[in-house]
Formats: sequence, structure tokens, C-alpha cells
Amino acid sequence: METAAQRYNELASYRATFLSMARRASALTLPYLIRGENDYTKTAKHLETPWQSVGAKGVVTLASKLMLALLPPQTAFFKLQVNDINLPEDLGPAIKAELDLSMAKIERTIMESIAESTDRVIIHQALKHLVVAGNALVFMGKDGLKMYPLNRYVLNRDGDGNVMEIITKEIISKKLLKNFAPTYRDPEPNPVSAGGGLGGSNDGLADDEAVIFTCVKRSDRGWQWYQEVDGQVVPGSQSKAPKDASPWLPLRLAYVDGEMYGRGRVEEFIGDLQSLEALSQALVEGSAAAAKVVFTVSPSSTTKPSSLARAGNGAIIQGRPDDIGVVQVGKTADFATAYEMAQGLEQRLSDAFLIMQVRQSERTTAEEVRTTQLELDRQLGGLYSLLTVEFLTPYLKRKLNTAQRSGDIPRLPKGDIIKPTIVAGVGALARGADSESLTQYLTIIAQTMGPEAIATYINSEEVVKRLAAAQGIDVLNLVKSMEEVQAEQQQDLADAEEQSMVDQASQFAGVEQKREQMIYDNQSSQENQVPPQA
Repeated sequence: METAAQRYNELASYRATFLSMARRASALTLPYLIRGENDYTKTAKHLETPWQSVGAKGVVTLASKLMLALLPPQTAFFKLQVNDINLPEDLGPAIKAELDLSMAKIERTIMESIAESTDRVIIHQALKHLVVAGNALVFMGKDGLKMYPLNRYVLNRDGDGNVMEIITKEIISKKLLKNFAPTYRDPEPNPVSAGGGLGGSNDGLADDEAVIFTCVKRSDRGWQWYQEVDGQVVPGSQSKAPKDASPWLPLRLAYVDGEMYGRGRVEEFIGDLQSLEALSQALVEGSAAAAKVVFTVSPSSTTKPSSLARAGNGAIIQGRPDDIGVVQVGKTADFATAYEMAQGLEQRLSDAFLIMQVRQSERTTAEEVRTTQLELDRQLGGLYSLLTVEFLTPYLKRKLNTAQRSGDIPRLPKGDIIKPTIVAGVGALARGADSESLTQYLTIIAQTMGPEAIATYINSEEVVKRLAAAQGIDVLNLVKSMEEVQAEQQQDLADAEEQSMVDQASQFAGVEQKREQMIYDNQSSQENQVPPQA
């Protein structure tokens, strides 16, 4: 029977070209990301540092932008939408509203669990590997996420690109292995296999270390995996998961049809990176040589070189100034040409890795910044698409499955009543485009037909809801319905009519009071008049 080490070696042959390219890309950007196949050094290893930092800055910047797009902070990247079509017809609006509130609570619970875990840290690390190597493997275990670089796993895909087999390779302490697998027995050293490849007894490892393989396979019943050391299956390592809730997420940034592994962003621009690396090295070394000051003294000169070397600042020595010269490197024009070319390469790489250069001036407007951000989002759309399908969707399904089994959230109804929908990544870009288009549409109507046309022809309630949806805002119990608005308007109208009647009654009462007062005053004046004497 074929062992895990043998199967790993067999599949590693398909990975060799991709791993070689990944190491080249890592050497030009972040050298610590991708190591050699058999590099198991526990201590820090000296790595060659690139002559330029544009590659490293570009990788970190692009990974951060992808992270903000896929998992925006303080915002849910998904929505549990209620499918009204599959709901019973006799279900009232109050029950539907209560169902929406329950889904909102589940969303908050999932997001709180993500915030309390180290998922974002591991995902950001995986995104850096995707940008550089184009591949990364994420395992969603009970204790959190774990990321495998390209040199630590192999995989096999079918003709449709679906992953059918994954094998990871790790180093484990034999003492730790015996703690969770007491029945494991350390095999006797085999002189034939010693130092003879992966899984051998002397694979450059310490005596208390062993190579452990995790074999993952997909079948019609779902995912199954186990661990193997020295050709022995580790007792208690067998596990399984549903087909649509696999904890193993093999990620790719871009791919070519028929290839088992993906391609990185660095590979697409590795020519510019290599050119910039060579120019940066030449400029640094040439500038260092040009900055070196060397004096020359004529062989027949009376000036002694030793006296010149010992002379301090402002000292007086005996000699002829014409006999002393300075060696100068006449490469100023060449340096200028190389620097100009390096600047052009740096600008192209900054655009490729979305290093946003906002013009720093007093005239920089918010509209200019917003336009630049929208352009960056459009460039990232293709990267979002694949990551949404291969990462966000299975990541969400696994999170919901784990939370339901642990009792953190209630069991979701079976069927299509509740539909998890990704609203980050491509969805967020689409919402942003919808918001921009709707705003422009309303502006055009107001400019061409006047502001009153909006009130006449546009449904204000629908506009409010669409703008809220474009921003990812839950309008439940936030936006008033048209019935509520009309009821409030009628109530305001009734209150106004009542107040008007009160005012009219008060005014009439005041008039009557004044008339009665006038009559009383007239009567009093007549009574107080003295009758004339005869």
C-alpha cells in the first residue's frame, strides 16, 4: 500500500515549478514567506534582503486592501436573507419581522466570534502568501485557523478544478506525538532510507522529531482525513466533515485552466521587480563608489603623501597644490538615466500593487480621493471574484456549521428558507456601483426637470431602501414604511385642524368678550351721567 510520504513525493512533482516561482517571488518581496522544501530550521535564518523595498510594500499594501474588502472591520461580510418565496403564505408581517431580527442576532454572534478569535491575523498572513506565491492552505480547526504555505502541502484536482486530495507535511516532536497517541511506536532506523528523502529516519531532523503527514480526501460522502507518521496511521487522528462544510480551504489568487496551483500577483510583474532590483543594486553600489574620496599625488612631487594623510583640518604642509589631485567618478549622467528608469519601474509597480499615492496639497479634494478609491476597487474586482468563491463562501458555511453544532446559534431551517449571502468583496463593489448610479440618476432628474419632479415621479421610500442596501445597512425598524408616514401625516393634519379650531374658538371668545365689555362700559357711562336741572 502506498504510504503518505510516497504519495506526497508523487504529487510534489506537479508542484515543483510553482514552488520555484514562489521562491523567486518571495526573494524579491518578503524572503521569509517561502522557504525551501526541507528547510525546517527552528532558529532564525539569515536571509538575503532585496535592494529595493517596493516589492515588500506592494505585497503588504495589496494584502491589507484585500483584507479590508473581504472582512471589513465592524461590518458583517454576509447577510442571512429570508427567502419570501419559500415562506408559508399565511405568515404575517410581524412573524417575518421577528425572523429578520433573529437572523440579525445570528449575524452579530458570528461576527463577535470572529472578532474574539485570531482569524483575521491568519487570514492576513494567508493573503500575503496569495499575493506572493499565489497559493495558501487554511485549516479551520476547533482552536482557530492554521495556515500552510506552498512548501508544506500538495494537492490534486479533477478535470473541473475541484480539489480531491490534500496532503500536508509538518514536523512534530516525538514526545508530543506519544502524548496524544500512546500506541505509537518509534520505528528502528533504516540505513537504506536514512537521509533518502521525505519521511526517512534521518531527514535532517533531530532525533526527537518526526515528519507527520495529514491526508485529506474528498468522496461522495464528504471529506475524510487522517494523520500518518513513518507509514503508521496515528490512532485517533481520523475525522470527517460534510461536503459543503470542509475545514480545509485551498486558496488561489489567480489560476490557469488545467493547472493544479494558482499564480501570484508578484509573478505577473516579476520582470519589473527584477529590473528594479538590478537598477537599485547598481545605484546603491555606484553611489557608494562615487562617494568615496581618493587623493592622488604625483610621483615626482615634493609633497609627501604621509604628510598629506596626517594633516588635520587647516594644517599647513610643504608641497605644491598642482601635484595633488582627487579621483572622481564621472558617472553622473549614467546615474541620472538609471534613476529615471528606476522611478518609472517603481511607479508601474505601485499601480500594479495598488499603492495609492494621493496628491498631498491644499487643493486635494475629497472627490479626488473618492474617485481614486473607486478606481482601485474596480482593479481589484477580478481578485475578489475568486476569493469570494474559494474563501468567503466556504469560510461562512464552516462558521455557521460549527456554531450550530456548538449551540452558539440555533439550528437554521433546512431548505432555501434562509439563504446566506456574501455582501463583501464583489458584492460590496456592486453595491457601491448601484449607490453611485442611483445618486447620478436622481441628480440628472433634478437638473433637467427640476427638484419637484423627484417628488412627483420618484418613490421616496424605495430610494431610501435602495441607498441603505447599497451601504449594507439593515433598514429593519429603522426606515418608516409608507403607511407609517401617511398615518403620521394624517395625524399631523388632524392636529393642525384641531389647533386651528381651538384658535378660532379662542378668537371668537375674545371678540365676544370685547363686545360685552363695550356694552358694559356704555351702560356704566350712561348711569354715571348727571341729569340736567330744570
